[in-house]
Amino acid sequence: MTLEAKPEPQTTPQQQTAPETAPVAPVDPAADKAALRAFKPRRMVAASVAALVLIGIGFVAAVEIISTLVNRPVGWLPKAPALSWASATPWSSPRVLAAASVLVLVGLGLLALAMKAGRPHLVPVRTGDPDLIIGLQPKGFAAALARAAEDVPGVHSAKASVGGGRVAVTAYASGWNDARLTEAVRHAVLARLGTIGPINPYRVSVTMKERR
Repeated sequence: MTLEAKPEPQTTPQQQTAPETAPVAPVDPAADKAALRAFKPRRMVAASVAALVLIGIGFVAAVEIISTLVNRPVGWLPKAPALSWASATPWSSPRVLAAASVLVLVGLGLLALAMKAGRPHLVPVRTGDPDLIIGLQPKGFAAALARAAEDVPGVHSAKASVGGGRVAVTAYASGWNDARLTEAVRHAVLARLGTIGPINPYRVSVTMKERR
């Protein structure tokens, strides 16, 4: 008697099991740097004010110099009193030192303002491709994390805020004093962060409140 082997049923793409987690973009330092550079906050107000002040000083100085060279000084600046004061005032004068100190402090303040990181307008996310740069609105980013907290069984509603490398989640539930529920909310938010893949790290803090 001959036994025939039955062919194994082939699974179609619709029958294949879907992945439990969404794919995460690979870490690419070049892509991360490109995204951070693209969404780096600009100090537009401070730069505009400094540029306008320097342009104004340069314009007045140029007009004074050119008008003096053609023997038709406009007289916008009191040159004679200024020259008389400068020739009679030594460098060690308290007024000269005070004025120099003020200028140095202003310059250092502008440098510190330019070097200090401002508040970004978008949250850069990891794509793994230097030519593909994606940023999320902070409001939408926080809303996605709040929805992750709301997906935890026992949580009725939640809200999240993002700022300073920190995610603050407030979840409302019955029996909020259960430490396991707090940890479940935290793990859910961390999992959603891993799925979204922001380039900058975020610390997650969870505050549970009793549902009213």
